[in-house]
Amino acid sequence: MIDPLKASMKIAGSGLEAQSTRLRVISENMANSESTGTTAGANPYQRKTVTFSSEMDRLSGLDLVQIKSIGKDTTPFQREHDPGNPAADDKGFVKRPNVNILIEMADMREANRSYEANLQVLKQARDLSTMTIDLLRS
Repeated sequence: MIDPLKASMKIAGSGLEAQSTRLRVISENMANSESTGTTAGANPYQRKTVTFSSEMDRLSGLDLVQIKSIGKDTTPFQREHDPGNPAADDKGFVKRPNVNILIEMADMREANRSYEANLQVLKQARDLSTMTIDLLRS
């Protein structure tokens, strides 16, 4: 049986890694929110999504959060009439990425808060460990 403080630190650590990956994907989506195709009629940047899963760590017996997959959003691309754009098709329409900045900002805020919550768990577990060691010394 794993020590409860070590278990909480291990679980929070897996949460930190997962939310860090999520923040990276959100940042990539935001950075490419205006990226169009490079040739006429080509598809633009396609929004990425992160899927989590709970996996059992056999050594510790804990359920840890893991990244199950980084997928593609299947929302259709928006079309905009811009005949001068190099990515415009023969009718003058350009496909725009399916990235909505407001959704990305909301996702970023949620991921940031989850990251901070996991960080607080780590800090509390560290403080409890330190207090325990100090009690044992006395």
